[in-house]
Amino acid sequence: MKPNDSGVTHKVMSLDVPALERFYDSRIGQVTRRLIYRRIRLAWPDVSGQRVLGLGYACHYMRPLVTEAERCIAAIPEGYGAGPWGANGLSLTALVHDLALPFPDAFFDAVLLVHGLETADAQRPFLREVWRVLTPAGRLLAIAPNRASLWAQLDSSPFGHGQPYSRGQLDRLLKQALFSPERWDAALFMPPWGRNRSLRTGRAWERVGHSAWPRLAGVHIVDSSKSMYVPSMVAKKRRAVLRPAMAHGQ
Repeated sequence: MKPNDSGVTHKVMSLDVPALERFYDSRIGQVTRRLIYRRIRLAWPDVSGQRVLGLGYACHYMRPLVTEAERCIAAIPEGYGAGPWGANGLSLTALVHDLALPFPDAFFDAVLLVHGLETADAQRPFLREVWRVLTPAGRLLAIAPNRASLWAQLDSSPFGHGQPYSRGQLDRLLKQALFSPERWDAALFMPPWGRNRSLRTGRAWERVGHSAWPRLAGVHIVDSSKSMYVPSMVAKKRRAVLRPAMAHGQ
């Protein structure tokens, strides 16, 4: 236990499946899930017939999608440990290495990335793996901690672990991994503490926060498409490397 800057004492959490489950079973975790899920549905109003991958720890946000999508799989990084999730007695989870996802190329129509990007050992190679498993028309919805928020400063919630991002940093990282950010949103304007947090209070914070202090949200939510071309700077670098080799071969 340790106090934060406001004098409120909070418990430091580890970042593994049991700790994530405890957080989402708590009152503030339930409110967090509902507020973020509302923004997910604004970006993805209908996933009927799609193959959806939840990457990181997205189980709590994917449950409503199971009966709608053609297929839902939750891929959990090895470092988080195993966690059962599914319906009708079936397990829909896979324990994965984030730099070697065990899925075919262009297999998923949509990837929901939660509690994954900020803790990846190598963010750009990790995103390139996500790029690989997405179809050409696939969508990536990434949810990542906002470095300017209170949520990123307190390790009593899962959003206080790993690497938080400014919007500019996240935008550059996605573009470098050949994604095109198209729709930006945010969530979690309420403080990241309070056992008696109600959904009604959380929604009030969201309404005020979106208009009054949009840069201070707990998380960025960015919907990106898969770019099918290599940026010109990368192409130029490749040509610069190839020319001497070709000249030497002649």
